[in-house]
Amino acid sequence: MLNYQITPQIAFTQLLLYEQPKAIAWVTGNPANPQLGGLVKFYQTSYGGILVAAEVFGLPNINLPDSSNFYAMHIHEFGDCSGNFDKSGMHYNPTDQKHPGHAGDLPPLMGNQGYAFSVFYDKRLTIPEIIGKSVIIHSQPDDFTTQPSGNSGEKIGCGEIKRAV
Repeated sequence: MLNYQITPQIAFTQLLLYEQPKAIAWVTGNPANPQLGGLVKFYQTSYGGILVAAEVFGLPNINLPDSSNFYAMHIHEFGDCSGNFDKSGMHYNPTDQKHPGHAGDLPPLMGNQGYAFSVFYDKRLTIPEIIGKSVIIHSQPDDFTTQPSGNSGEKIGCGEIKRAV
């Protein structure tokens, strides 16, 4: 007889299916990537961290059949997505950690012909501390080495993180 137990994966799936996110960021592209858009949702978990679900459309490899590429995704200090997103600041780094240990360092997005979907758990962040910051998508993958930001290229997408109603 099998002994089924509630695992984090089951709890996370239930969050995604039945709960409203506590915060969201509508991501839009910069002037060179106006087709880029998406939604990043942040859920509070009972495990002391947050669940992040990102769905992004219109990444630069959209017109290359069967293409895939990685794009860095980070939380930046400020929620100002005006212009070329230069006012979004640096990676969110409240404990002054070296890259890639910043709280704002997130797993990369893998874009397949312009589309990416990612769900991950992060215990370094809380919902209240990320409100008013931004989600940034970069043109290149994060190399997880170069200081301070992983040599991840230009900011091609930005969305201010807002409390969900």
